[in-house]
Amino acid sequence: MFIRPHDVHAIQGRGEETHLVNVILAPSVISALVERHPDLDGRFFWSTDDTPSIAPHDSKTLADLSRAALKLELGPRTALATEAFLLPLLNDLAPSAPQTQIGAPDWLLRACDTAQSPRVFQEGAAGFVAAAGRAHAHVSRTARKFLGQSPSEYVNTIRMEHAARRLAGTGDSLPEIAAECGIPNLSHFHRLFRIHHDITPRAYRKIYQRELVRPDAC
Repeated sequence: MFIRPHDVHAIQGRGEETHLVNVILAPSVISALVERHPDLDGRFFWSTDDTPSIAPHDSKTLADLSRAALKLELGPRTALATEAFLLPLLNDLAPSAPQTQIGAPDWLLRACDTAQSPRVFQEGAAGFVAAAGRAHAHVSRTARKFLGQSPSEYVNTIRMEHAARRLAGTGDSLPEIAAECGIPNLSHFHRLFRIHHDITPRAYRKIYQRELVRPDAC
C-alpha cells in the first residue's frame, strides 16, 4: 500500500500472525523520483485516486521485499540506497505496456493503462469504455484491431491477474476476491479463472501460497 502524506489510514491484520513492514520516505525523495521518471506520474504515491494505491503480491515476493526493506533500514541513509530499494519495486509493480500494433491511438493506450486500476476493471468493459472516452462500438472495433481482444476480454485478463495475486498473497475468501474483481457471480469467476490459468482458484492458492518468511529468520 502506497500511503500519501494526506491519507488518513489504519491497518488491521488477519489471522494469528501479521507481519507489517512500514517504510517511511521523505516527500522530497518521492517528488524527486517522479521528476526523473515521469511515467510514474498518476501511480503509486502519485495516484490521484481517493484511496491509496494497493499492490497485492504473493508471499515469496513479499518476503523478498521484507529483506530489501531490512537492508535499507540497516544500510546508509542515502538517496542512492533509497532509490535502489524503490525503483526495482515500482518497476515490477508498474503494469506492462499493452501488446499493441503500431499506430494504436493514444486514447486506447491510456484506457489500457487506466484499466489496471480496480476502480476501473471492477466495472468490466463499461469501465474500459468510459476510460477510453469514445463510443462503445468504436472502442470495441479499435481494441480488436490493436489489442486483438474485445474490451471485455482485455479487462477480464486484468481481473484474473489481479485475482491470482490476491489468491497467492492474501487469505481473503474466494467470494471476497471475486467481488473485488467486479465478478460477484462465483460460478462465472471460477469459469474465467480456469480459462486464464487452466486451474481452479482453490488449486492455484494451494500451489502458490507460501508462508511468509520473516527476513530476520533467514
